[in-house]
Amino acid sequence: MVTPIVALDVPDRRAAQAIVTRLGAACGYYKVGLELFAAEGPEIVSWLRDAGKLVFVDLKLHDIPNTVRGAARTVARHGASLLTVHASGGSEMIRAAVAGAQEGAAATGGCGVLGVTILTSMDSAGIGEAWGRDQVDVTGEVVRLAGLVATGGGAGIVCSGHEAATVKSTFGGALDLLIPGIRLPGGDSHDQRRVMTPRAAADAGARWLILGRAVTGAADPVAAMALVDASLAGAV
Repeated sequence: MVTPIVALDVPDRRAAQAIVTRLGAACGYYKVGLELFAAEGPEIVSWLRDAGKLVFVDLKLHDIPNTVRGAARTVARHGASLLTVHASGGSEMIRAAVAGAQEGAAATGGCGVLGVTILTSMDSAGIGEAWGRDQVDVTGEVVRLAGLVATGGGAGIVCSGHEAATVKSTFGGALDLLIPGIRLPGGDSHDQRRVMTPRAAADAGARWLILGRAVTGAADPVAAMALVDASLAGAV
């Protein structure tokens, strides 16, 4: 089953509450990213859980293993169901994040750790510039980083839908896939470079989908969520 997650990419709790209230029962899973977490702290996670929602905390942690373990423990203790780290932090760091998440989530139902591979805002040229390489095989790099997540005991990875099928064929059911950069049929790609529709991402093997401005920026967010469901069902 594929689960849509709506991104609360907003500056404060008031704006987040407005989105959650507007969507109501149409969405049961939300993403809290850096901007909102920096403004409101882990209490925003607790608030969402108290409102009956599941929470994906997208902090992309990348630090020494002990620091990441402590951060993962704190986030999980507040009720996160998913948490991200950068896969490039290495298998030891990922293993520490998994341990911290398990410690923190002992009373909250569990928190899976996902490794972020290549940001969907980056293409081959951008990655090459950042990493000092002339040519970068994006899919190859995603698979390589996914291997670090698997070795570190992570629950899955974050990658674009364009690499998902290759990751699935390489790792099978060992890693679940969260795919951002989701756009509705005919929608604007905004600042994402590697985008995909909900149905295409599901077909590629996604377990979770991240919906941002395609839903929160829509004139009617509830109707946009209905379109997501229709896309997943193959109706559009």
